[in-house]
Amino acid sequence: MIRRRRLGLAMLWVVLAASSVIMLVPWFWTVTTSLTPAAEVFSGNLLPNPPTLEAYAQVLTLIPFGGYFLNSVVVTVTVVVLNVVFDTCAAYALAKLPLPGRGVIMIVLLTTLMIPMQVNIIPLYRMMVNVHNAVPWLGADTLSGIIAPSAVQVLGIFLMRQFFVSVPDSILEAARLDGAGEWSILRRVVLPISWPAIATLVIFTGLAAWNDFLWPLIVTGSDASRTLPVGLALLSKKNTVNWSETMAGTVLTALPMIVLFVILQRRFIEGLTAGSVKE
Repeated sequence: MIRRRRLGLAMLWVVLAASSVIMLVPWFWTVTTSLTPAAEVFSGNLLPNPPTLEAYAQVLTLIPFGGYFLNSVVVTVTVVVLNVVFDTCAAYALAKLPLPGRGVIMIVLLTTLMIPMQVNIIPLYRMMVNVHNAVPWLGADTLSGIIAPSAVQVLGIFLMRQFFVSVPDSILEAARLDGAGEWSILRRVVLPISWPAIATLVIFTGLAAWNDFLWPLIVTGSDASRTLPVGLALLSKKNTVNWSETMAGTVLTALPMIVLFVILQRRFIEGLTAGSVKE
C-alpha cells in the first residue's frame, strides 16, 4: 500500500512538472524573443546570442509607454477599489441580511454571466457617447468610460457571497447584541476575516482590468486615454509586427501582474479554498 501510494505521488509530481514546463514554454519564448535582435528572431536559435535590450529601449520611445502605463494603473486600481467596495457590500446583503427574494436576485445576477460582453458593446458605447456629450470629461475617450462598465461585477459578488455564507451567524448576532449596526459589523467584524476572499477578488478583477483589450480599444480614440494592451497593438501596427519589440512590450506589461500575484498568492489560495471544508 505504501509503495503504491509513493508511486502515485511520483506520477503526480511528474504530471505537474510536465504541465508546468508546457505552460512556461510560451513565456520563455516571449522573454528570449524580446532579448533577440529583430533580424535574428526566426534564425532558429533557442537563446539570443548575444542578448540585447534594444527592443525594450525602442518600446519606450516608439509609443508613449509611460502614459499608457499610467492609464492602465489608474484604470486597474480604480476598478479594483470599486469592485472591492460595491461587490463586498452587495455580497454581504445577499448573504447575511434578511432580504426578501435574495436567492432569486442571486440567480438573476448569475444568469447575466451567460450574456457575452460583445452583446453589450454597442449599448455601452452609445451610453458612453451620450455621457461624453453631456459631460465632456466623462464617458467615451476618457478613463471613466473604460472604468464604468467594470465598476461592479457579478463574479465578484458571487465570490464574496460564497465566502460570507461560511461566516458563522453567531458572530454577527453577538455584534448585533452589542449594539453594532450592519455597516459597523461589515467593517469591523466581517472584513477583517475576509482578506483571503478580498485578495482573490483583487487578483481576478486586477488581471481582467489590466489585460482588457476590446472595450478600451472601442471606447478610446486618443493617446491620452489608451491603456497598455491597446498601445501594444498600435506598436505592432507601426512596426509591421516587429516581434522583438512586441514581446518586449508584452514582458513589461505582464510584470506588474506577476508581482501582484506573487504578493497575494498565499491569500489567493486561501480564498479559493475558503468554505471548502465544513466544520
